[in-house]
Amino acid sequence: VQLQAFGRGLVQAGGSLRLSCAASGRTFSNYAMGWFRQAPGKEREFVAAISWNGGSTLHADSVKGRFTISRDNAKNTVYLQMSSLKSEDTAVYYCAARWGHMPTVAATDDQYGYWGQGTLVTVSS
Repeated sequence: VQLQAFGRGLVQAGGSLRLSCAASGRTFSNYAMGWFRQAPGKEREFVAAISWNGGSTLHADSVKGRFTISRDNAKNTVYLQMSSLKSEDTAVYYCAARWGHMPTVAATDDQYGYWGQGTLVTVSS
């Protein structure tokens, strides 16, 4: 499956932004999806994940209550709605796909076999 992320931008602190990740090449509903991010000089970290049918979601503590992951299998797209953005949310955001209809979601990047190219989100304070 090929993944392409959209929605890069410069946002003021406290603002909102929605990232999209469009999948192609395989049946999207066969994949659980995740969002990760990597800030300058830091390791890549987990942000959020969603199961193949949207029945299970998981958000990192650092974004819980501010970010929401969702998916639309009819549109082959996963979303990350970000609100109350902080300067520490500045990072390159990556979407990732994990094959299978597992009931649970994965929070470590080694469990995802497919990655998008990343999209830069900059939050100005």
